[in-house]
Amino acid sequence: MLKIAIYGSRRQAPYKEKIRALLRRLALSDVCILMDRKLYRHLADDLGMSLPGVCEAPEAYADMEDVDMVLSIGGDGTFLRTAAWVGRAGTPVLGINTGHLGYMAPLSIDDAPEYVDCITAGDYNVEPRSLIAVEGIKTHGWPYALNEVVLSKDDSASMVSAVAKIDGIDLATYKADGLIIATPTGSTAYNLSAGGPIVQPSAPVVVLTPIAAHSLGMRPLVVNGDSCLSVRVEGRGHTFRLTLDGRTTVVPMGTEISLHRADFTVNVVQPHGAGFPNVLHDKLMFNA
Repeated sequence: MLKIAIYGSRRQAPYKEKIRALLRRLALSDVCILMDRKLYRHLADDLGMSLPGVCEAPEAYADMEDVDMVLSIGGDGTFLRTAAWVGRAGTPVLGINTGHLGYMAPLSIDDAPEYVDCITAGDYNVEPRSLIAVEGIKTHGWPYALNEVVLSKDDSASMVSAVAKIDGIDLATYKADGLIIATPTGSTAYNLSAGGPIVQPSAPVVVLTPIAAHSLGMRPLVVNGDSCLSVRVEGRGHTFRLTLDGRTTVVPMGTEISLHRADFTVNVVQPHGAGFPNVLHDKLMFNA
């Protein structure tokens, strides 16, 4: 029997009937369904849904065995939290979009029930996505980023100086409001808003993009993904912010952060015909 775990945003009231249709289709396909307990209680208690055939999942993903796929119901923020929930397990994750653009959620909730046949038949592609591992500081939560790591000033501080090294060699001192270190997956997130390049998700690179640089000579930079980066943040304030995919830790000024590619990947499910060019054309209006 196929076993599927479901993780999702607790803002699903507008999609109640569509989620019900998806769960019904999974149950009729003889799928074992395990749902994150927060989503389960939101659907059952807050929205009053009956959930036949759906079991509450253990709090820790590692306590489940032999999960074939994880469904992430929500937007990109939900997908990032789903990736942290799955952790190192490597279970393929399919994003089902009930958010806004949904760069990482290629399947709409409208199409999800009909896609169950493809799931049960294994008729889909899986793309491994790299993550950035952070060392040298105790972070708030999971010390990995699927989108980006951001080192930025506190609200009350002036600009910071991010002194960066690559493989132990001095690279640059970024005088700016902050510095984004983005994965290829995250190149269409904060990096893009800050003027960084769009990168194909399979490219083995990392992007460094300053936020509101105080020098015309500071430009986004693409480096080898196997590089080891270190960044020491200096400034007039006492602390700066270290943010991994939206999870923020306040760090003493002068702390050096080490960053490198994680030794595992997040495996993203892509329906046939979906992928990077579709995201560019359909969601970013590339060449429109």
